[in-house]
Amino acid sequence: MAAVLVTRPIRLSVEPVLKALAVAACYYVAGRLGLLGRLVVEGVVVTPIWPPTGVAVAALLVYGVRAWPGIALGSFLVIMSLTTPRATTLLTVLGNTAGPLCAMLLLRRVRFRLDISRLRDGLALVLAGLGAMLVSATAGVGLQVLTGALETGEFWSVWLAWWVGDTMGVLLITPLLLVLVGAAGRMRRGGWTELVCLVLAAAILVPVAALSRMSLLYLVFPLLIWAALRFQLAGSMLCALFASVLTTFEANAREGAFEQLSAVEIMIKLQAFNGAVALTAVLLSAMVTEQRATRRSVENACDELAEVLEHLAAGGAPPEPSTSHAIGTDADDAPRRRRGSLGSRHGPSGPA
Repeated sequence: MAAVLVTRPIRLSVEPVLKALAVAACYYVAGRLGLLGRLVVEGVVVTPIWPPTGVAVAALLVYGVRAWPGIALGSFLVIMSLTTPRATTLLTVLGNTAGPLCAMLLLRRVRFRLDISRLRDGLALVLAGLGAMLVSATAGVGLQVLTGALETGEFWSVWLAWWVGDTMGVLLITPLLLVLVGAAGRMRRGGWTELVCLVLAAAILVPVAALSRMSLLYLVFPLLIWAALRFQLAGSMLCALFASVLTTFEANAREGAFEQLSAVEIMIKLQAFNGAVALTAVLLSAMVTEQRATRRSVENACDELAEVLEHLAAGGAPPEPSTSHAIGTDADDAPRRRRGSLGSRHGPSGPA
């Protein structure tokens, strides 16, 4: 009997290529924008906020590991726009790619939710950013020392600035991008008057805090609390990013609270402010979102219990249990499924 050879057409998908190119373009644009606020520490150019790391981590969380070629290409383009590529450039690109990859793997390990709807998600993002960016900072600054471009005694000051800048990119840019792509929660509907008041307050208080010589940077934190309580992640991250960017430009100009400070003192003060702003925005908004979800879950459970009691008092059979109690379901997703089952019982006029 003759063997039959089955041939299958090879399908080449252009979608991964287009995604990689889109990631590379976003990485490059973010890098050029980040360089507008660069500082020089020990003769090395560093940025207090390095947005490309936030772009890279967000791309990996949304598109998966297959987005890494776009990160590598974008990193190479940014380096090429600053200096002539060398053999060591590939090692720098490798470090810039490995850091976000480590962050993504750590977040997947702890089952990070893209909507950052739990306090543990906010803490996971902070810890992943702090830990994974050690890779890119150590690789980049260590390479400078090995090639002789940087003295050994200058390693720690440049390394600290590099590490904090990469971490701030993750904490400030990644949540905002997750909001923009729809993976994280959006601003709640309604309350436009309150939103306008918040925008006006930020437009007034943030410049005053940054430009004042009396170090009034703490005026930003009531705005962050207001934004997180009323508009959750989207509002708090926009407010935090606005405050950090404006303060960074004031630090570069050595005006306001950064007047008559050395380069190292400016870097320390600026990074302490940016770190406090990012942590407040991420963690507080995650906590508020989790508490609201818990309250909705409790209200739905009370409504379901009241329905059961009504059926028992009427002498009828109790309604079937909701699908959220089925074996093998995830406890974290139970409130969402419970709400769906209640909506089907009560109809459009039932409890939300």
